[in-house]
Amino acid sequence: MSYRFTDLTDACAIEWRAYTEHDFVRQLASGRLKDEAFRHYLKQDYLFLMHFGRAYALATYKSRDMAELRHGLEGLKTIIDVELELHIDYCREWGISENDLATLPEARATLAYTRYVLDTGNRGDLLDLHVALAPCLVGYGVIAQWQAKQPFTVRGATNPFEKWMQMYESDAFQSAMRDEITWLDARLADITPERFAQLTTTFCEATRLEIDFWQMGLDQAD
Repeated sequence: MSYRFTDLTDACAIEWRAYTEHDFVRQLASGRLKDEAFRHYLKQDYLFLMHFGRAYALATYKSRDMAELRHGLEGLKTIIDVELELHIDYCREWGISENDLATLPEARATLAYTRYVLDTGNRGDLLDLHVALAPCLVGYGVIAQWQAKQPFTVRGATNPFEKWMQMYESDAFQSAMRDEITWLDARLADITPERFAQLTTTFCEATRLEIDFWQMGLDQAD
């Protein structure tokens, strides 16, 4: 049997839908999300991006040929040199300074997901690491597509979160998402059913931890 990334999302369909259609992203799309919930998320997402960079550094270390090495290095450079700088600038628009970000304590949800990803990558191989990261990289692109189709989504200046939605529906991010799915499809194609079961466990757990990351923002605002 030949596996694809969609087989992972099908195997974790309940978790995947709970994550990609979470109330946090519903409220964000409709413009009803409380500002304090979004600010808390932005702060913790900065910390997550730092650990995401560490994960790509680990992916570079785990690489076994030049193609994998270049892939990991490009991902690391994009996160550190582009995504983190863009995130810092966006946080400033929400009244969060770079000094605020530098002194943040990590929330439990941030600790749980980022350490799970890094531990999975340390224990396993490059495929294990990418599957643990997939709910973030692929998930955000899927969420942006889903938001764009919903009747309750408010677009334009009347939605304070319009720029966030634009980031993840952009051609650049959607292209990166498609590239990651292609990478995963190529490596999932020839694995055994036993290996797929292992990766399914990783993917489902990582998706549940992403659900907790969304919920963290809503709980902060209660």
